[in-house]
Amino acid sequence: MNVFIALLLGLVQGLCEFLPVSSSGHLVLLHNIFGIEEGALFFSIMLHIGTLLAVFAVYREQIWALIKKPLQKKTGMLLAALVPTVILAVMFRDFFESSYSGKYLGAGFVLTACLLLLLQRLTSGKKTLKTMALQDALLIGLFQGVAILPGVSRSGATIAGGAIMGLEKNEAAEFSFLLSIPAILGSVVFELPELAEGGLKQVDLLYVLIGMAAAAVSGYFAIRFMLRIIKRKKLWPFSVYLSALGVLVLLDQLWFHFFFA
Repeated sequence: MNVFIALLLGLVQGLCEFLPVSSSGHLVLLHNIFGIEEGALFFSIMLHIGTLLAVFAVYREQIWALIKKPLQKKTGMLLAALVPTVILAVMFRDFFESSYSGKYLGAGFVLTACLLLLLQRLTSGKKTLKTMALQDALLIGLFQGVAILPGVSRSGATIAGGAIMGLEKNEAAEFSFLLSIPAILGSVVFELPELAEGGLKQVDLLYVLIGMAAAAVSGYFAIRFMLRIIKRKKLWPFSVYLSALGVLVLLDQLWFHFFFA
């Protein structure tokens, strides 16, 4: 790894975490293209922490309100959404870990493209974060669990899940971005045993800091941009992009083997 790759991975993580194109999928793709193996998991998780700074910057008022008054419905809905995510993560841990080799990457991109087409066609509901029900949070959490698979966009899946349950799309987006905080922190805790085995020794700290800073800055602008996209209902270009990318990855996986064995 060098400064350029660290910066590139950070920019990709920040943009793709909040734009509905799967940050984990793009990172796995870049890791295969550049042949990055040592410290890949540790570096990826640190980039995710960088994107948390973007969420804190955009939603600082909402987060501060939750901190000052934690016993409120929004907190309960966020915690409820974590339950199915954690259940899926624990039950299928081996499957998800093996998927980071990229063997399901093409299928994941195509699945996200289909979800975005569905989201494009759905009319915006009337539910808000104040009126959403427990089953709404649980379904969103289930969609988030599926998005552990590289290639499936967490933001795209959770916003689509919220829209399916009748949430107003901007409200679904806010819930999705706030939900990224406990989800990312949970993934860090989940991978602590493996990180403790030498993650810091495998990646230069300077590269980690550069990547985190790039992820935070690009993530901030990605959130702002995504909120505008949802208002304008212009999700179809992302679906076209992911469909094309998914087909290219599948072709490489099945026949060409330039980047995937």
